Amino acid sequence: MPCTTILVGKKASYDGSTLIARNDDSPSGQFHVKKMVVVQPSDQPRHYQAVESGVKIELPDNPLRYTACPNVDPSEGIWAASGINSLNVSMSATETITSNPRVLGADPYVKKMCDANGKKYPGGIGEEDLVVLVLPYIHSAREGVLRLGSLLQEYGTYEPNGIAFSDKDEIWWLETIGGHNWIARRVKDEEYVVMPNQFGMDKFDFEDAYGEKKENLCSPELKTITDKYHLALDIDDDFNPRLAYGSHTDSDHIYNTPRAWFMERYLNPRTCVWDGIDADFSPESDDIPWAMVPERKITIEDVKYLLSSHYQQTEYDPYSKINSPKKNMYRSIGVNRTSFMSIAQIRNDVKEEFSAIEWVCFGSNVFNAMIPLYTNCDVIPEYLGNTSLTVSTDNFYWASRLLGVMADSCYNFSAIHIERYQDAMANIAHETIDKYDDEMSLSEDISSLIDDANAYLAIRGKELTDAVLNKVLFESSMHMKNAFSRSDN
Repeated sequence: MPCTTILVGKKASYDGSTLIARNDDSPSGQFHVKKMVVVQPSDQPRHYQAVESGVKIELPDNPLRYTACPNVDPSEGIWAASGINSLNVSMSATETITSNPRVLGADPYVKKMCDANGKKYPGGIGEEDLVVLVLPYIHSAREGVLRLGSLLQEYGTYEPNGIAFSDKDEIWWLETIGGHNWIARRVKDEEYVVMPNQFGMDKFDFEDAYGEKKENLCSPELKTITDKYHLALDIDDDFNPRLAYGSHTDSDHIYNTPRAWFMERYLNPRTCVWDGIDADFSPESDDIPWAMVPERKITIEDVKYLLSSHYQQTEYDPYSKINSPKKNMYRSIGVNRTSFMSIAQIRNDVKEEFSAIEWVCFGSNVFNAMIPLYTNCDVIPEYLGNTSLTVSTDNFYWASRLLGVMADSCYNFSAIHIERYQDAMANIAHETIDKYDDEMSLSEDISSLIDDANAYLAIRGKELTDAVLNKVLFESSMHMKNAFSRSDN
């Protein structure tokens, strides 16, 4: 999937929480319809079969409850995409990344094949499967890396992916390498990471990965393959996995690197030195850092802004009033075909029973707003969970999709309504969370208060979304191409 990911360590976030966030973007020419659900242990499959590859996997008999954002249409599989389990461990899957021919020669992808008689043999695992196979069975972010790593080694994969895991203390990022190998790093507490559909890691410590395993993990054969097939391209002794396992193509400079450039430009606007080296990065630089220490603490609103971005205040902005030959030159972060966005926030300043919050929005992020939900719940409000394949403003997905289409058609007239809508929803979100946090900290009936809070947030979200739909519908109606100023009445 063409997506964008941001990871924020607990010392880099505004409230000491870990944040992992991702746009789930549909492939070009498609729009995957999504909903949010809670999967109870009794509903988790024990005998899993992938639709994409046909692989069959027996699953443990002790799953945890978890949230997910699956496809509404089951014909292509579950595609659970992101979620938080009942132990406050989060997973986001996946960020489609890149590779190169040398890697795929050394460790080819595992693909479904047929023998001479047409009998099909299952292929590996991929984005369709990963959350269902991993999230219900892990007790920490590190454990998520190790479980997924063992599955990749056993079953292989048919595509390159990056996957995030978080708990209240740690964030880990895993990137697949070829068909069976993988690499993972712990995000430092004081840093943030940006990932724009390209192999990302630019540093890795094999000595730690095969020794103490403090901040680096990898598949057992990765170093052997790297040496045997001469994958490392460094001149000096500092190993750069992006050079070894990633891509450096012309299309990266249009599709991927500009997104990393814009996000780091926003969070580090005055920084001109990275690791003691003068740097002057452009949107097409291949060496934009994977991880950075921000110049200030990062908020939920910062993450939403970045994952909604379209190169505002630059000559690349497709919505700019200025005529520029570079307009719409690069792939925006907030695009038309976003299915949903999730920010998993695992907090450290409240009780564990209500510390996990998932901020969710659907449709194009340029025009939508987030509704936060406490994930230690047994039901998801209907407004976020009742999506069908039929267009309806009775659910958040379709209402957001409709809002985006109308606002895009008359951007300069509707932008103020969208901005006020997003601000109003954010205000209500934080006010509600603060209120219910205080109540839950003093109550023994936390589960009931969580249900009340989630229901209230969904109700207010629907009210605000319906109201802005009315305003933007009026604006887009007034600026239709067949409008004429002379009245007939």
